[in-house]
Amino acid sequence: MVTLRRLASTLAVCAALMVGPHAATTTNDAELQLQLASLLFDETRFTEALQAYRNAIDTPDTDLALRARMGFVRTALRIGQFQDAQHEAASLKTTAPRNPEAVSTYADAIWSAGLFDEAEEAWRDALAIAPESSRARHGLARSMASRSQLDEALDEAQAALKMSPRDGEIHHTVGFIYERMARYEQAAAAYNNYINLLPNKDRSDKAAWSRSQVRFLKSFGEKQPMAMPEEAADRLHTVDFRVVDDKVLVKVRVNGNRLQDFVLDTGSEQTTISRQTASSANVRPITYTLSAGVGEVGLRGLQLGRIDDFEIGTLKMQNVPVLIKAPALRGIPKKETESFSPMAFGLSMTIDYATKKLTIAKKLPEEPANIKMALRHHRLSMVRGLINGNRPTYFVVDTGGEVISISTATAESLQTRPGRKIGLKVYGTSGWDRDAFLLPGVNLKFDDIAYPNFSVVVLNLRAPSVLLGFELGGIVGHRFLSPYRVSLDLERSEMRMSKSAN
Repeated sequence: MVTLRRLASTLAVCAALMVGPHAATTTNDAELQLQLASLLFDETRFTEALQAYRNAIDTPDTDLALRARMGFVRTALRIGQFQDAQHEAASLKTTAPRNPEAVSTYADAIWSAGLFDEAEEAWRDALAIAPESSRARHGLARSMASRSQLDEALDEAQAALKMSPRDGEIHHTVGFIYERMARYEQAAAAYNNYINLLPNKDRSDKAAWSRSQVRFLKSFGEKQPMAMPEEAADRLHTVDFRVVDDKVLVKVRVNGNRLQDFVLDTGSEQTTISRQTASSANVRPITYTLSAGVGEVGLRGLQLGRIDDFEIGTLKMQNVPVLIKAPALRGIPKKETESFSPMAFGLSMTIDYATKKLTIAKKLPEEPANIKMALRHHRLSMVRGLINGNRPTYFVVDTGGEVISISTATAESLQTRPGRKIGLKVYGTSGWDRDAFLLPGVNLKFDDIAYPNFSVVVLNLRAPSVLLGFELGGIVGHRFLSPYRVSLDLERSEMRMSKSAN
């Protein structure tokens, strides 16, 4: 039987077809397109909704145009069309500077551009106008979480939920914050609320992956994720490392097995092991999850499991989430390696490339540094850089990477002259990136660190950007980090760098 909602949607589609897939020419046309767009959005038919919103924007009715533009931006962000969202959002703050929803929508768009600081300022502006704005509070919660202010972020997200209890995106953010706090039971409950609010939860890929995440979180039961003895949490854990092919290798023991090399990889949000290591250490897969990285595979389904005992020198942890690289990538020149990141455990680290010492701790001592940069952590740790003197963006701090790179989207925004690309063959965690190239003549600046007239590697970071919900500007790896003693301090949301004495 056709539901009333489905019937309304069908009638709206028929009426819209009579109007045609072009810009609205009258106020009535725009109103009709706006109603259609809203219905399509609610049914998660985002591509069709985007066109309907676009049709409704070109109308002399300024209120209708504003609502259509806000709808367009929110829809474009849902499907990862970040640049379209940013283009339409550019006028929102100037045309409706006292409209809190317009300002919040503008902030959502510039957040997707990786302009986190500017987005936070805009969300605060919206809250100054209307403290009851759920979208502004939700945005502020995300920003606070990226600065590791998790208690404050949770307060903001829950305040947003009280105002908009049926906003699934806010439930998802609450789940994400609980997960970072290692409160898996509450995270699972929040993700379940998110799933239940999806209109097509029985056939949605997004719902299926979220159910998989809930299954994994619930599998811990009463086990404390990433647990460590109290005395271990209060001390510094220092281990030796060696560098091979610009990779930092640390000895790690999994479930009492023999020591083996793991790559220190702050460019990965989870500990990762091969299927062979999982088998020998008796690490059983629990479910599947989505991962994304550099390479033509893009989004990649991997097994998700739990390591019972994980040891790095004197640091001993239990119940550590782990990605199992199964199925393995084929056709790449090197075998996929095991890796870990202290940030995935909620811990901070100092890496001294001169002395080959790695220190991991919940709380790092305060030390003087030549350079201090604000650190954002949203699944990955990032610092802000400036490209060509006028293009700010955030770069992933990747101890597992080798070079300094920028994304294809970032390179396109620079409007460099054609004919200067130098083709490269690059492979990453998602296979070959056959479109990678070397772009010379780029000026980079990170605080007081400058790279004038520098050649950067351009990589397709589309898949990880979509998964993260914002455009990654680029990656800084071994070449950037290795001349320094580097601290990634989550507690202080700071990256400290000091020139090595050696």
